[in-house]
Amino acid sequence: MKSLVLLVATLAFSTMPVLFQSQSTTPDAGQQQNATVPLITFDLNWEAATPQNYTITMDANGKAQYVSRSPTRTPEGSDGPDPDYTIAFTMSTANRDRILQLAKELNYFNGSFDFTQHKVANTGRKTLTYADLSRSFHTTYNWSENKSIEEITRIFQAISNTVEHGRKLQFMRRFDKLALAGELKAMETMAQANYLAEVQIIAPLLQNIANDSSVLHMARQSASRLLMVLNP
Repeated sequence: MKSLVLLVATLAFSTMPVLFQSQSTTPDAGQQQNATVPLITFDLNWEAATPQNYTITMDANGKAQYVSRSPTRTPEGSDGPDPDYTIAFTMSTANRDRILQLAKELNYFNGSFDFTQHKVANTGRKTLTYADLSRSFHTTYNWSENKSIEEITRIFQAISNTVEHGRKLQFMRRFDKLALAGELKAMETMAQANYLAEVQIIAPLLQNIANDSSVLHMARQSASRLLMVLNP
C-alpha cells in the first residue's frame, strides 16, 4: 500500500505542469539555429542539486520557457526518472530589459568569465548563450567575479527558485496541506532577499491558496503577501 501511495504521489507531481502551464508561445530549438529574434539561454547542470539541470530560454520579446530535469535520480516508487518539467511564461518587462542590457555589457557572452585564480566551491556548471541573425556566442562558468555575470545568474536562478517552489506548493496542496505554511513562509524570506523572481508564473496558484478556506490561515496570509510582490 505504501508503494502505491508513493507511486500516485509521484505521478501527480510529474503531471503538475498542466495545472499552471503556458502563458505564451515559447522559443524552440530551431530558433536557436537561426534566431530572427535575439535569443538568450541560461543552462545550469549540477548533479547534487534538485533539479539536477534546468534551462531558461528567453527571446527579446519576453517569450520564455523553463525546463528542468533530474536524469540520474529515480524517485522512490517510480520505475525511472521524472519526465522533464516544462512551463512557458512571459518575462516581466523589467527583467527582460535588464537581461538584454547585461548581455550587451558582456559582449553577448563572447569571452571567458570563469574564475580560475584558485579553486572555489562547485555551484554547478552554468552556460549563457546568445544568438541572433549575426552572431552566436556562449560562455560556461562555475563562478565569476564579473558583476554583470553575477547579476544575470542571480536573475535566472531566482526564476528557477520561483518555479520549483511553485511545484512544491502544488504537491503540498494536494497531499500535505499542513506543510504549506512553512513552505510559504520560507518563500517570503526568499522574496525579501531577492531569491525569487517572476512571481507571476505562480500567481494563479498563490491566489487559489489565498482563497482556499481549507488551508491554514497563516498559509493563506503568506500567499497573499507573496502576491503583493507581483502587485505592490
